[in-house]
Amino acid sequence: MIPEEPFPGVFMLVIDDQEIVATRNLTPGLTVYGERLVEVGGEEFRSWSPFRSKLAAALKKGLRNEPLKPRDKVLYLGVASGTTCSHVSDIVGSQGHVWGVDFAPRPMRDLIEKVVKHRRNISPILGDARHPETYAAVVPKVDVIYADIAQPDQAAIVVKNAELFLPARGWAFVAVKSRSIDVTKKPRIVYAREMESLRQGGFEIVESLELDPFERDHAMIVARFRP
Repeated sequence: MIPEEPFPGVFMLVIDDQEIVATRNLTPGLTVYGERLVEVGGEEFRSWSPFRSKLAAALKKGLRNEPLKPRDKVLYLGVASGTTCSHVSDIVGSQGHVWGVDFAPRPMRDLIEKVVKHRRNISPILGDARHPETYAAVVPKVDVIYADIAQPDQAAIVVKNAELFLPARGWAFVAVKSRSIDVTKKPRIVYAREMESLRQGGFEIVESLELDPFERDHAMIVARFRP
């Protein structure tokens, strides 16, 4: 079995007649959330569940633009306990780096214990993504911002961070949970409004797709910064 690599560092494996998304394990022998480990050609891969990760869900739904690549620097807003972050860590590899921001102490402790302790390419930041100036001293310019913060003003938060950390033509992933933004509006109206807010903040929308059935009332937006 030769794994297909649709994007750098992202693999599609066929196991038991099912196609699964996977990343090459940066920490062989170790799992993060009980994911399956698969050895192919002397290399170990971690299965990436679309029910546990919005980025994996987007890949399963046919994402056409996946700008993450080895050696990239990534600012991850809303890193939580690190399920998706661990796969981003796999993709960027030992020569890339991820700065993971979250305001909740408990998930941050889990991130440190389960993920950061075993991976040198992740720096945890206990902080509020609404105030990027508070961590500007420890985060450099990055190639990609990944945002999964489930806040009503999420697009504005992404723009604010982009203005500090994202160069022109840098990329952003924005995972939109419509019910966290406006429960009174249909999800597609919410997605359209978030995309317009990103445009007004200097982003070009490159792609968007809904994540059902993996994540109900969620969408993934891929955008490029053109301030």
